[in-house]
Amino acid sequence: MKFLLYLLLSFVLVFFLNPFTPFWGAMIGLGVLALVIQPGGAAAFFGGGFGMSLAWMGLAVYLNIETGSSLPDKMAQLFGLGNGTLLILATGFLGFLLGAFSSWSGQLLRNLLKKKPENIYRG
Repeated sequence: MKFLLYLLLSFVLVFFLNPFTPFWGAMIGLGVLALVIQPGGAAAFFGGGFGMSLAWMGLAVYLNIETGSSLPDKMAQLFGLGNGTLLILATGFLGFLLGAFSSWSGQLLRNLLKKKPENIYRG
């Protein structure tokens, strides 16, 4: 349940934060979100990764359909990918990596800041 909540919140955060900040602004936002919500390690990694990936791929597909431009196909040929669909998939993969590692960093920072008991060997 926490995974789905984190996935949804990370998608919404990236979707609304990306038009106003660069990509690293969304990454910092995902790290802070993982710090506050406290998902597990795998939930933070995959929730943040899939959230950012879906947001970036959704925006790329929307812009490709809305504008009808041939620019994605030309950029894909420039990168040696063949067609624009592979460029959208590459965008999603890059978004997954950036979102996953930024969310995981936020979760690991939370573990680092967690107060540890001082007298663990004294009953």
